Amino acid sequence: MNNPPIIRCGYWCECWTQSPATGKAPVLLASFDAANAAQAVRWIRVALRTIASALDPGEFAGAWGWLTGGYVADIEALARTEPCAVAIHHGRTHVRWTARPVLFLGLADRRTGSLPACAGKFTPLTNAPALSKTDDHR
Repeated sequence: MNNPPIIRCGYWCECWTQSPATGKAPVLLASFDAANAAQAVRWIRVALRTIASALDPGEFAGAWGWLTGGYVADIEALARTEPCAVAIHHGRTHVRWTARPVLFLGLADRRTGSLPACAGKFTPLTNAPALSKTDDHR
């Protein structure tokens, strides 16, 4: 039987939002484990492209610039093991996608039909990771 490696390199991606509806603290909306830098950035691009047309003209221009070529710098940054972040504002709502290189410990594969009992006890972070303004790329 061919066992998968216990530790594998990958990328952890998250989408955080903060708005009057969520209160003062950002809330984790979604997360994704990517196998490579291009897949991590693709996850962000799909989400951003989905909402880009609803943005005001200034935000749309920045988002569109990132979607149509600016994302390449983030793929390169991730490949150099540097984290990346993309942020947008719409009215009083702030959305930030992050991706960072990680090592995954292969205890359980979330794509299998039966996860261990402890999988249901996982509680995600309640606060967004601290990223400086220089981490935002658009």
